[in-house]
Amino acid sequence: MALCWLIAAAAQAHTENPTLVVVTVDPSRSVHVKADVDLSFYLGSTGAYYDFTRLPAAAQQQRIPALATRVLHDLRIVSGKPVALTLASTAIARGDRNEFVGDTSSGKLSTFEFDGRLDGRDPVRLDLPVGAQIDFPVAFTVRVPSKNFSRTRWLVSGMHESDPVDWANAPTIAQDVPAADGSVPDSALSQGSWRQLPEYFHLGFRHIVPEGADHILFVLGLFFLGISWRKLLTQTTAFTIAHATTLFLSVYGIVRLPSAYVEPLIALSIAFIAIENVWRPKLGPGRVAVVFAFGLIHGLGFAASLAEVEFPQREFIWALLGFNLGVDGGQLFVMALAFLMVGWFRNRSWYRARIAVPVSLLLAAVGLYWAVERVILYRDVYF
Repeated sequence: MALCWLIAAAAQAHTENPTLVVVTVDPSRSVHVKADVDLSFYLGSTGAYYDFTRLPAAAQQQRIPALATRVLHDLRIVSGKPVALTLASTAIARGDRNEFVGDTSSGKLSTFEFDGRLDGRDPVRLDLPVGAQIDFPVAFTVRVPSKNFSRTRWLVSGMHESDPVDWANAPTIAQDVPAADGSVPDSALSQGSWRQLPEYFHLGFRHIVPEGADHILFVLGLFFLGISWRKLLTQTTAFTIAHATTLFLSVYGIVRLPSAYVEPLIALSIAFIAIENVWRPKLGPGRVAVVFAFGLIHGLGFAASLAEVEFPQREFIWALLGFNLGVDGGQLFVMALAFLMVGWFRNRSWYRARIAVPVSLLLAAVGLYWAVERVILYRDVYF
């Protein structure tokens, strides 16, 4: 009963879209704030958000000041005291209805840009009031282009302020290659970046528990092949190596695959593994190869959580390490929880017939349902 509840809870979970906040400070203390937000909360629903994006420009402009006020209320930039900001520009998300309405892994973000000025040289932080209507996690990045400095802080649900970033005393980082377009170039590894490992670990863990519904079900599929350390460790090692590989390649832009293809494939991977548990419950080279292949696909899904964040590329080393460790920790947590629920019965003669097979069939049904749902959702992309 408890295990069925776990599967049902995972099946009902929705992956949340990150909110991105980038603060750029120059030596004169002028500040530019760019906030990428999902407006579904403010407009009432994803359908209303889509309808808003289809309005004529003049009709949108009438509603934008009120939306900008709500964005500033929920995303408060503080440097000693709240920073006064004025709206500079907006870019409302565009796309077809399927990209806004439905259970997808990546939302449509609209961009609000604000200008202001800091009163002093106090560190900068992001405050989130109780009840803020935004999606988590929030990636808060402070950039000082004159010093080639960038630092990112993550906030997850339940957090109400970031750690402050001391922009005024930030070290000047030597440039590797000047950027032709004037953007902040790739920098040497920021001092203290390793201290952000716990933040990335927390983010990676939450990407599995509680937000990674499809990843939870895939791990349960691996678990129900058979409860032995050899089977569990062999499969999870193959899966970890695979998703770490594509996660690394994806965030560096070497390998990319649109969500329209990644999401149905992830759902099919759940169904395939679960069905194989029923019809061919053996750990052999074929099973390991299949788990590895599906791990590559899941890694592309993981990459969406980091790909939009404006880090210097070398800071990704720490981001990837912490995030990947958090993902692995989340997987182990799911397996440990499943073991506590049913592991006591693994040596009983009826374990496979009464637990492993029925649960695997349930996982397969959910995976197939999701695959069909996602193909329908993205049908306009395919045809």
